Amino acid sequence: MTIKHLFWTAGLISVLQSCGVSNRITNNPPAAGFDTAGSDARAVAIADEVMQAMGGRKAWDETRVLSWNFFNRRKLVWDKFAQTCRIEWLTKSQVINVNLQDGSGTVQLNGVNQTHPDSLAKYLDIGKKVWINDSYWLVMPFKLKDSGVTLKYLGDAKTESGAASDLLQLTFKGVGVTPDNKYHVWVDKKSRLVTQWAYFEKYNDEKPALQNAWGGYTKVGNILIATERGTRGSLAPVMSE
Repeated sequence: MTIKHLFWTAGLISVLQSCGVSNRITNNPPAAGFDTAGSDARAVAIADEVMQAMGGRKAWDETRVLSWNFFNRRKLVWDKFAQTCRIEWLTKSQVINVNLQDGSGTVQLNGVNQTHPDSLAKYLDIGKKVWINDSYWLVMPFKLKDSGVTLKYLGDAKTESGAASDLLQLTFKGVGVTPDNKYHVWVDKKSRLVTQWAYFEKYNDEKPALQNAWGGYTKVGNILIATERGTRGSLAPVMSE
């Protein structure tokens, strides 16, 4: 091979590698405000692998409605496109329909529609906070590159069941109702699915407030959803449109 051909081949390989990286990023771009500079490149690459294992970014973006049962306490119907959520409590007569963008909506208590502005404001705020919590329990693996998230790679780890995993850490900057939280997420070495998480109330806490296995992966529309949370219980049934 001539020197000219050698340089041409090296240049072609470089271009192809660049295209591969570009395609990977394009296939799962971070949300505006994701802490790219503060996140580890390996952690970000693993987050992309998780997204692919869960069905891929396109399938997630095209999933319009998700409904699920939150540990037999609430039933939620979340319209991602309309950015609305209906929350029905299963332990009391309370239904909240909240617009997740502007906070408007309706509230029904004991079968009575609430009209007083103070009551509406109070319960619609509760509804949005409940959606933030309950949806994170359901779809956290799709949100690893959300706005305000910083991802760190903590190395090799084993779940409580002994499965070899990559351990990620999520911290937050100025987002959500509890930005001081921290999560550890175990990603299975083979399947690239999340198989365990740990929740820390404060980012500098050494011990988690809770830790659960993630299992019972089920095809919901064109994506995968983990329906079991170890001893905590089940989020099933989960349905999609």
